[in-house]
Amino acid sequence: MAQFFKVALFAALVALCTAFPVEYLAELDYALADQHQHEQEPYNHHPKYSFNYGVKDTHTGDVKHHSEERDGDVVKGQYSLLEPDGTMRIVDYSADNHNGFNAVVTKRGHSVHPVHSYH
Repeated sequence: MAQFFKVALFAALVALCTAFPVEYLAELDYALADQHQHEQEPYNHHPKYSFNYGVKDTHTGDVKHHSEERDGDVVKGQYSLLEPDGTMRIVDYSADNHNGFNAVVTKRGHSVHPVHSYH
């Protein structure tokens, strides 16, 4: 009997919640939105930044570097990484409104491939 009472009470609560007028909730939502207005941050007409980082993990062999700078609409940078064959891939790039994105990829070093012997 107690189980039936719990199920009936739960069903009544679900019915009550679904019968709640949705229009009232919408008005409440608009009222709360009006109270929390945020000021828009000013637009930076001449953005400028630079960053530089690198990783040299001898345990995993993860070796890479990245640097970039921006002055207005011109972005220039370089990144490099150690390839599995032992060469270093270097990418110099630039981007602006006139020339678009341009990248020059070079490799340094000599490829080293392991010699496998099968018996």
